[in-house]
Amino acid sequence: MAKVTELKVEPRERAGKGSARAARRAGLVPAVIYGDKKPPVMINIPRNELVRLFNRGGFMTQLFELKLDGQSQKVLPRDLQLHPVSDQPLHIDFLRLSAGAKVVIEIPVRFLDEEECEGIARGGVLNIVRHTIECSCPMDAIPEFFEASLAGLDIGDSVHISEMTLPEGVEPTVSDRDFTVATIAAPVEEVIEEVEEIEEELLEGEEGEEGVEGAEGEEGAEGAEDGEASKKDGKKEEGGSD
Repeated sequence: MAKVTELKVEPRERAGKGSARAARRAGLVPAVIYGDKKPPVMINIPRNELVRLFNRGGFMTQLFELKLDGQSQKVLPRDLQLHPVSDQPLHIDFLRLSAGAKVVIEIPVRFLDEEECEGIARGGVLNIVRHTIECSCPMDAIPEFFEASLAGLDIGDSVHISEMTLPEGVEPTVSDRDFTVATIAAPVEEVIEEVEEIEEELLEGEEGEEGVEGAEGEEGAEGAEDGEASKKDGKKEEGGSD
C-alpha cells in the first residue's frame, strides 16, 4: 500500500497569476485542493520540500495528508506542472479524498527475478510494453507499485496482467482482454540475421522470376522467327506454282 506522507502547507489568500508569481518568488509552489463536493482551497507549498518529495519517485501515486490551519486532509496528486526548461514545479492540483472513495490511478510496475529468466540469460532483452497499469483502487488501498516475476521465461514468452497478483479491490481499467505487460524479445543480432535472410530470399526470388521471363521472351522470339520463315516459304511456293 502507498505510504501516507504528511506535508505542511500554507493558505493562499488570492487566486490568479499575480498571486501565483508572488508565491514562486517567495520560494513557494502554488497549489489547489478540490473534489469531494467541497469548494476548492488555494494553498502554497515550500518548493524545497516539494522537490525533495518529487525526486524520491512515485510522487503521482503517493497519498498525502496535508496539514493546514490545524486540520488535515488526505489528498492525491492529480496534475503537476513543471517549468519547460528547469523542470522546477510551477503548480500542483490535489484531489480531496473521502473515506471509501475509489480513484483511477496509474501504478508503476517493477520486474523481478531477472537472474532467473532463461531468455535474458540467453541474450534476450526485456521489452516493457507497459511501465504503468491504470487501475481503479480504493482510496485506502492504493498500491505503491505492482510486481511482475520474470522467473522461468524464455525468448518469445510474455507477462500478461492475468499472471500478476493485484491487491484486493484493485482492478485494471482494461478488463476486456488479457493484455501484455512485457515480453522477452530475441537478441538484436538474431533479429538482424532473420531480416537479412528474408531479404536474401526475396532477392533470389526476384532473380529467378527475371530468368523465367527472359526464357519466355527468347521462346517468343524464336516462335516469331519461325512464323516469318513459314510465311516466306509459303510465298515462294505460291510463286513456283504459277
